[in-house]
Amino acid sequence: MEELKADSPKDFIRTIVAHDVETKKFDAEVRTRFPPEPNGYLHIGHAKSMCLNFGVAEEFPGGLCNLRFDDTNPTKENVEYVASIQADVQWLGFDWGSRLYYASDYFERLYDYAVFLIKQGQAYVDSLNADQIREHRGTLTEPGTPSPFRTRSIEENLDLFARMRAGEFPDGAHVLRAKIDMASPNINLRDPILYRIRRAHHHRTGDAWCMYPNYDFAHPLSDSIESITHSLCTLEFEDHRPLYDWVLNACQVERHSQQIEFARLNLTYTLMSKRKLLELVEEGHVSGWDDPRLPTLMGLRRRGYTPESIRAFCDHIGVAKRDSTTEMKLLEHFIREDLNRRAMRVMAVLRPLRLVIENYPEGQVEELMAVNNPEDPTMGKRTVPFSRVLYIEQDDFREDPPKKFFRLAPGQEVRLRYAYIIKCTQVIKDSATGEIQEVHCTYDPETRSGGPQASRKVKGTLHWVSAEHAIQAEVRLYDHLFLVPDPGNDKGGKDYRDHLNPHSMERLSQCYVEPSLGQAKADQHFQFERQGYFCADSVDSSEGRLVFNRTVALRDSWSKIEKEK
Repeated sequence: MEELKADSPKDFIRTIVAHDVETKKFDAEVRTRFPPEPNGYLHIGHAKSMCLNFGVAEEFPGGLCNLRFDDTNPTKENVEYVASIQADVQWLGFDWGSRLYYASDYFERLYDYAVFLIKQGQAYVDSLNADQIREHRGTLTEPGTPSPFRTRSIEENLDLFARMRAGEFPDGAHVLRAKIDMASPNINLRDPILYRIRRAHHHRTGDAWCMYPNYDFAHPLSDSIESITHSLCTLEFEDHRPLYDWVLNACQVERHSQQIEFARLNLTYTLMSKRKLLELVEEGHVSGWDDPRLPTLMGLRRRGYTPESIRAFCDHIGVAKRDSTTEMKLLEHFIREDLNRRAMRVMAVLRPLRLVIENYPEGQVEELMAVNNPEDPTMGKRTVPFSRVLYIEQDDFREDPPKKFFRLAPGQEVRLRYAYIIKCTQVIKDSATGEIQEVHCTYDPETRSGGPQASRKVKGTLHWVSAEHAIQAEVRLYDHLFLVPDPGNDKGGKDYRDHLNPHSMERLSQCYVEPSLGQAKADQHFQFERQGYFCADSVDSSEGRLVFNRTVALRDSWSKIEKEK
């Protein structure tokens, strides 16, 4: 394949936009919009749309992207969602400036457009109930049947529509439908519903309206009102594009926006359905919308994902015309790459085993120098206390080690990170259970950095913390929420809940971290050496209580040993 030139658009949408700009199709600067419905929290799929809409606008001179809430269904919308969506957009690094809009801003204008359609003979009030409308619509292979109310006069339709607005009729008594083509092969054009009577309190307009426009009517007109040039939607709206164009043409708007569809983001081992995510929350399978196992931006942020890593991921996967599924490990790769450059290296012991250095002077404490991040020398160094009694990881010791086990074992030497070479001399066990309680070692004082034998080589290096100085912390280890790559599409007939991973979170309450982490701030990132990338939990951490969430594991350098075990 021929490589794109440096200044060539990197996907088909940008190619279309660039051509439209060059040919002055709209005779105006590029205008896009990010149009979330305030009926839930944003997830990483919305991040892809956000990056595309704001990104396209940023890449063309004078381009702008609006933030618009499509708040046309008050039964499912909430001001809490509005606030969280704005916070997520800002967290991801995008700025809508003064261009914050709501579809509800245009309710009066949308009503006027509907009246215009009635006067043009292109809309009518239908008194069939929902089941009857569904029956008249037909199927994919059979045409629909016109409603007996389709031939109402313009005067009668105007009267009924005005009375619908005035609140004379109960919910469901009438709807306003477009008069298009009941025999169209596209079901969306078989006289779609434009307005429904719905007595529901709206979070912005209160009780001023008792009927609300459907999304397919409000969306294209809102785009036109805001002079949007390119309306970028996911593929499920492809079959709605003829209706999008019909609405704009029939309403004779000045600005006819162009709808372009792209493939939504699908990730393995998770779900992108708002409905299913809501079920997981309401049924208690997760702790809330910010649970670090969810793909919501709130959850990813709490887990330790950075906006830079998400934007880099979205940029890498690009924009396609066909749906596909992206491996979760690719997203994990981008957060590793980002945190590798910025996260401070620290030592933490998650499953502690007491280690006593028999020949180290009792009461002596040394301050050893540790590198904060070898990828960034400007991050400097810090001191860590070293003493006679330490904690190491339980898995770093084997009384009867397998082959190629280069960590601590009886008679075996290892180096303690930033410190000395030690040799195991004794194992202390519980007389009743036989469990290992602590290991005793000796150290070689000549092997400290700068010492005569500092360069002496051993095959294993262990992290550790001083028992006297360590701070107790809780650590949460996260795995995939589901056991299968595509939990929402089980061809065997199972419910997605049947694939929930019972071990998706492991809580370790008796961990020890080096004293520098006592000042950890909420959402601050760290690499626990040899453990993975972690962040201080923004919800449960407090003064006197440290909680860390594992963002992502390091590459498993011990996989071969674990397999041998």
